[in-house]
Amino acid sequence: MMIARNAFRISLALGCGVFALTTPALAQDAQGDATPSEEIIVTGSRIPRVSEEGPAPITVINSDMIRSNGYTSVPDILRAVTQNGGETQSQQSFSGASFTPGAQQVDLRGLGPNHTLVLVNGRRIADFPLPFQGRSNFTDISNLPVGLIERVEVLSGSASAIYGSDAIAGVINFKMKERVDGTTIDYRAGFTEHGGGMSHRATLTSGWSTDRFNIVGGIEYLHQRPLWAYTRKIQDSTEDNPVTPLARRVFLRYNPDEDIYVDPGAATCASLAYLNRGSTIYTSRARYGEYDPVIDDYGPGYFCGSRSSIGYGTVISQRKGFNSFASAGYELSDNAKLFVDAQFGISNVALMPDVLSWAFQDASGSSDTTFYNSYDGVLDDWSRQFTPEEAGGFRKTMIRNKQKTFSITPGVRGNFADNWNYEASFNHSEYRSVVKFPEVIAAKANALFLGPQLGVDPDSGYPIFNANPSRLYKPLTEAEYDSIAVNSIYRPRSWTDNFSATINTTELFRLPAGPIGFAAIGEYGKQGYDLNPDPLALTDYYYGLKDSDGVGRRTHWALGGELRVPVTSFLQISGAARYDHFSFAGSNIGKFTYNGGLELRPTSTLLIRAAYGTGFRAPDLHYVFTGPGNTHPSADDYYLCRRDQPDEDIADCDYSGVGIVAQRNGNRLLKPETSKSLNAGIVWAPSRYFDVSVDYFRVALSNQVQDLSIDRLLRTEADCRLRQTEGGAPVDINTPTCQDALTRVKRFTSGVLEGELDSVSINPINVSHEKTSGIDVAIHGRLPTSFGEFALSVAHTHVFDHDFRQYDGDPVINKLAADSSYYIPRDKTTASITYSVEGLKWTVSGNRLGKLPNYGEDGYIKASYLFNSTLQYDFTDHLRGSLTVTNLLDEKPVKDPTYTAYPYYDISWFDSVGRSFFLQLTYKLGGEKL
Repeated sequence: MMIARNAFRISLALGCGVFALTTPALAQDAQGDATPSEEIIVTGSRIPRVSEEGPAPITVINSDMIRSNGYTSVPDILRAVTQNGGETQSQQSFSGASFTPGAQQVDLRGLGPNHTLVLVNGRRIADFPLPFQGRSNFTDISNLPVGLIERVEVLSGSASAIYGSDAIAGVINFKMKERVDGTTIDYRAGFTEHGGGMSHRATLTSGWSTDRFNIVGGIEYLHQRPLWAYTRKIQDSTEDNPVTPLARRVFLRYNPDEDIYVDPGAATCASLAYLNRGSTIYTSRARYGEYDPVIDDYGPGYFCGSRSSIGYGTVISQRKGFNSFASAGYELSDNAKLFVDAQFGISNVALMPDVLSWAFQDASGSSDTTFYNSYDGVLDDWSRQFTPEEAGGFRKTMIRNKQKTFSITPGVRGNFADNWNYEASFNHSEYRSVVKFPEVIAAKANALFLGPQLGVDPDSGYPIFNANPSRLYKPLTEAEYDSIAVNSIYRPRSWTDNFSATINTTELFRLPAGPIGFAAIGEYGKQGYDLNPDPLALTDYYYGLKDSDGVGRRTHWALGGELRVPVTSFLQISGAARYDHFSFAGSNIGKFTYNGGLELRPTSTLLIRAAYGTGFRAPDLHYVFTGPGNTHPSADDYYLCRRDQPDEDIADCDYSGVGIVAQRNGNRLLKPETSKSLNAGIVWAPSRYFDVSVDYFRVALSNQVQDLSIDRLLRTEADCRLRQTEGGAPVDINTPTCQDALTRVKRFTSGVLEGELDSVSINPINVSHEKTSGIDVAIHGRLPTSFGEFALSVAHTHVFDHDFRQYDGDPVINKLAADSSYYIPRDKTTASITYSVEGLKWTVSGNRLGKLPNYGEDGYIKASYLFNSTLQYDFTDHLRGSLTVTNLLDEKPVKDPTYTAYPYYDISWFDSVGRSFFLQLTYKLGGEKL
């Protein structure tokens, strides 16, 4: 890694901060002479420059900082970046397990993971081959080997004029280790205080060179054991639910005519007590029993349930992975060098969101699970969950994803005409997976529990079965379970090919104030993906699933250029422009983007900077090419709850958590998304020991593409039908949003479910507008003393506003409001303090997450704090050991008394892992000291 050796940026190499917001080389040494530096390429520009700073701030996290702050994975690193303020999927995310098992994302400025461009060594990598939440393509950061990373650069703000599509919220560039002296062996072992989740990581880096040839490479092996939810007291039982601590309905018979549970009897449940690891009980739910004239109300409805089966999921996924990276070069002459970069990784991930379940499902996949039971001549409804004893343990119920990533970039680089540099390269990157989703075969399960269908009841229109209720309560043998539960296998693949040619010079010609820098780039490439799902998953073959296919490709070319002009000795301006053209699905889309920047240095210790840029995102491949498909999620019927049971909490309402059909399709008429980004700031560095920066940011996004939210549609439908919001504000049913919601939400028009939710139609659309603004603050300081050195790093992001409007004419939604249905913080802060003396370094770091809306959306939960500490000691110049404690104070997720959904806290921001310990040992053979 090349770091400018001027005095101001010495603090950036300390490894003491959570991160360093790169600032100009303003300060001078004690004699007043600036230390000379080597020219480098930094994220956000293709023109080499003396220092890393530019008109827009760049967050830099190097390998020393990664170790000092105890970051154990790339998601851990990026969670500490205060600009990363959006909700993403954690390892225990239900939607993540259903759609993108094992993958994790980053979301700069809370504008969505698909609006952050992720690069490795300045080059694009293939998207995760399955779409985020079943919707859009994104880059998976969980597979990047943290032990092979030299540094991470984060540029926030629109940068499409440099990088093209996707760089709307910002760019994250992972620089892998490219310069190695000697051979370094690194081993880390981790374990949790409360049990589970043990991990091992081993890394080897080495290199070799001659006069003309050099090669450097590294390999990393990771073995992460799973952490099960039932090992954590705060989420091992439904009794942890702060509002409705009811047992799960493992075996349930329901009378749809009378809207009551059919009592199985205590003896029946007692015979099942050994299931769910001995937690199955005879229990009840209020109001679902027979009508009692004495109390003039319905009594309790009885069923066989379990409070513990809710914990049969993973908090941390099991992962075994191997990753490697290599870079080699051969000098053809003084002016030309051949090079090749290559990466290969393979990872086996296993995770479990929940147990499998079954209820009657007809051939059409309807969410109405009613049938006519001729056994006792009534309309009937059975449902049950499958226990680990029936499945033969958790081995068969875990989702498994075998991932392979590969990229290679051969090319040539060199120089000509004294001060011109060039590079031509071809990059191929692909991501393949084999995903095994455990599923229940609907028809086989129907036959196993209900027997053959005997026709259709002429009075009700429901199918007829002669089903003895005792069959519902009979545990399955493992062979019976295997006859109805299988793995649905997907083989998705994504890939990208790109040829690029760049030229640059630091002196196109010289002005009185200095030389003009120039860079130009041309690109041509192709990109594609293929979900390649199980063909049976595209039908109603599996219970609760009718997936959609997706396959498509596009071609792309671009031309762009940059200029950096020193107007005076204290004023420098820069600009870039680029034109991108995409061809896909018979459409051609071209987009011109530009940006401009200003750097004003009125004194040697002060920098005033500003940048303005436009950005765009070409229509997402999956948004365009996805085919029709259904899923069967649960949803809350806000309309019936508010109309019929207005005094009940939504979790206690009879119409909450009902099963529906979500119907989804792609949209080939999407327009590109566009953005405008502005940042302006000031950096003051009065000495080599201290600097502070304050930067204002604003990003405005237009024509944004996203799937319609089912929950938001149902809330809107309720507001429109009832002509008022929950707060009592009037609602005009004739607004575009109301008309759209009423069209998309379908209700049953006959049968026992007449008037209840049937299906919701969703698809990607270009929404009107989203805008966010705020400030980023960074402070760095060092204090040398006779007994060691202290270093401080603080970063803070405060969001002024984050507004969203779905359609023109609709009211603006404040995403920071408690009742917005979004859960993003206004503030994030990270800070660290390090004490260093001789071979000892001790770092304590802390993260603060500002208040978040509570689950009930009628208030906020308090801010949270998380502290880590790392003690590092160099035993010799070539042997280093360290101990890291994460979650030093063993803090639990912030308690939300309204959070009724499992695991009863917001998994986008919190987990129940608790205090963890990591022991790390590094040994270097040859070369300079560590």
